[in-house]
Amino acid sequence: MEKQTAKIGIVTTSDRASRGIYEDLSGKAIMDTLNEYLTSPWEAVYRVIEDDQITIEETLIELVDKQKCCLVVTTGGTGPAKRDVTPEATQNVCDRMMPGFGELMRQVSLQYVPTAILSRQTAGLRGSSLIVNLPGKPKSIRECLDAVFPAIPYCIDLMEGPFLQTNEEVIKAFRPKK
Repeated sequence: MEKQTAKIGIVTTSDRASRGIYEDLSGKAIMDTLNEYLTSPWEAVYRVIEDDQITIEETLIELVDKQKCCLVVTTGGTGPAKRDVTPEATQNVCDRMMPGFGELMRQVSLQYVPTAILSRQTAGLRGSSLIVNLPGKPKSIRECLDAVFPAIPYCIDLMEGPFLQTNEEVIKAFRPKK
């Protein structure tokens, strides 16, 4: 039986990157990290959008409801600036929130920078998809994904999504023994 290809949404929320003022390094960092983590087939559904709550909400809904992404990972828009509204957009489109993701990411980030306390990233469930907000810096993206990704494949399993197989030499997914 052929493995189902997982669709994973990758969303960069950045006014400047969406206007082409600078290259989106953060979205590419997510894709590079997922390429290292995953050995099962997956397809990126990639978007670079402005820091606008309605645009973020519409993009998340499109990726989950229309594109059928089992996982959507966002980067950017999680700080205290007025235009940082990714957590609010995520909360508005989710059926249930998963606060443990944000708690763990902040805890890990605090080991590197004292300003991690300013980060408001979160996670939530929409339908049978998981949406995870990451910070905007590529180094922080990897640190946060290293912390939370071991739980993500099992979360997707529990929502009856595609089986995400990891490269255990890079990161080991946690699944309870049967």
